[in-house]
Amino acid sequence: MFGTGILKGMGVVLRHLLGSYADDIRYLGRKYYSPDPKQLLARQGPKGKGAMTVMYPDEKMPVPEEFRFTPFLVYEEKGAEKDYRCTSCGICAKVCPPQCIWIERTNDPKTGRPVPQPREFHIDIDICMNCGFCAEFCPFDAIKMDHNYEMASYDRTVKHIMNKEALGKPLSYYASIRPRNFQREEAARAEEEAKKAAKAAAAAAKPAAKKAAPAKKAAPAKKAAAKPAVKAAPKKAAPAKKAAPAKKAAPAKKAAPAKKAAAKPAVKKAPAKPAVAKKAAPAKKPAAKKAPAKK
Repeated sequence: MFGTGILKGMGVVLRHLLGSYADDIRYLGRKYYSPDPKQLLARQGPKGKGAMTVMYPDEKMPVPEEFRFTPFLVYEEKGAEKDYRCTSCGICAKVCPPQCIWIERTNDPKTGRPVPQPREFHIDIDICMNCGFCAEFCPFDAIKMDHNYEMASYDRTVKHIMNKEALGKPLSYYASIRPRNFQREEAARAEEEAKKAAKAAAAAAKPAAKKAAPAKKAAPAKKAAAKPAVKAAPKKAAPAKKAAPAKKAAPAKKAAPAKKAAAKPAVKKAPAKPAVAKKAAPAKKPAAKKAPAKK
C-alpha cells in the first residue's frame, strides 16, 4: 500500500517529540542552568530520549579531549619567568597549509648569533584552518591545539592576529585540557631523558675503567715483590769429562802436475783474391724502323 513508509516516519517523529517532553518532566529542575556537566552527558547518552536543547551560553557542551581549535604556545613556569619550549626552528611555519604562522628568532645582542628562542610569534586565527599540523610536527611539544572556541570579536586586527604573549599558556593548562596526551608525552620524555643519562654515564665510566685496568695488573706484581725471595741451594758441580785426544790431520794430497797445453799451430788464412770487374754488357742496337706499308 502506498504511503506506509511516510506513516512510519511520522510515527518515529511523533515518538521522539513525546519522548522529549517526557524526558524534560523527568529532569525537571535539573536540566537548565545546572553547573554539573554530567546532566548534559546523561541527556546525550543512550538513556536519553527525545530532542534536547542546550541553553548556550548558560549551558555548554563538554568538548572531547581530541577537540582542536586554534594553536597555543606552551611554556614552563620557573618562578616568575616563562620558559617557552619553542626554539623558533620554523617547522610549524613550513608545514602550515594556509601559511598563517610568522616567527622571528632572537639574536644575541653582543655576538649577533641566533638564540633558540622566539622574539616574535604571530598566528592569524582567521586564516588558521585548525588542522593541527603545527602541533603534530613540532619536535619539542611546544605548540598544542586549544579547546577555546569563544574568540569572536569586532576588531580583527587586534584580537585575531595573536602575538607571543596572547598565544602563551602554561604547561598546567595543557595538562588540564588533554590529561591522557600529557601523561603519554611526559612518559616518553622521561624515557628519553633516562636513555640520555645512561648513555652519558656509560661514556663517563669508560675512562675510569681504562685507568683502573693498569692498577689491577700492577697489584699482583707488588704482592710478589713483598714475599721474601727463597735462596736456591747451590748445586754440586759435575766432574769434568776428559777431553778426547785430537785426531792427526791427514797429509795433504800432492797437487797433480798441470798438463801442458799442446800449442796448436795457428792456421794461416788464404790471401783474398782481387775481385774481377765484370764487363759491361754491350748496348742493344736500336730496332730498325719498319718500312711503310705499300698502298
